[in-house]
Amino acid sequence: MASLIESGWQYLVTHFSDFQLACIGSFLLHESVFFLSGLPFICLERAGFLSQYKIQTKNNTPAAQGKCITRLLLYHFCVNLPLMIASYPVFRAMGMQSSFPLPSWDFVFYWGHRILHSKWLYKNVHSVHHEYATPFGLTSEYAHPAEILFLGFATIIGPALTGPHLITLWLWMVLRVLETVEAHCGYHFPWSLSNFLPLYGGSDFHDYHHRLLYTKSGNYSSTFVYMDWIFGTDKGYRRLKTLKENGDVRQK
Repeated sequence: MASLIESGWQYLVTHFSDFQLACIGSFLLHESVFFLSGLPFICLERAGFLSQYKIQTKNNTPAAQGKCITRLLLYHFCVNLPLMIASYPVFRAMGMQSSFPLPSWDFVFYWGHRILHSKWLYKNVHSVHHEYATPFGLTSEYAHPAEILFLGFATIIGPALTGPHLITLWLWMVLRVLETVEAHCGYHFPWSLSNFLPLYGGSDFHDYHHRLLYTKSGNYSSTFVYMDWIFGTDKGYRRLKTLKENGDVRQK
């Protein structure tokens, strides 16, 4: 397996420049992972397949799903791609490399997200992301351009400071894309990671965040939820879970 990866990487570094790999390559990888992991949830929702695992009974219309995809393509080509190109010199200065040998095999997000739920920022910026009270996988990156820039910075600043290999950045990007798509997918399966990792939020945790008004939503964490527990911003969600387990509320 390692030799196969090295052979593939040898082909890439031989036929493409560092700039092409870091900018165009990263963009194409992001688009492939994002849409291939997110589109199946649209199909599931339209077909009604596995509906017993859907967190909310309400479905999005095909028109709403189409609007999301159209806006995403616009934002990705007009915001994400230019950002990747503009940030290339910064990553190079921090020590990013693409040569051999290959690498061995939330705090900022929580407070940034919580600030986005302040009255002015929510009304003028973050409300775009919350247009979908019933999220599906692709809505994970449906947001105001300003939010895309901020959250992109918050996501990548940690790995960037280490001066990583390009493959390390690619792996980190793939994991983050898969995590955020899963958090917005609208389904809670028996095999969901949140059933096995106590501090992992997952789709059920984040779906609650989308259902409520901005001043009372809570559940601001991204992957791991300890910050919400520390600051008490998950109390409503925990209370609702207890009521559901006791059979005192019905799913809406």
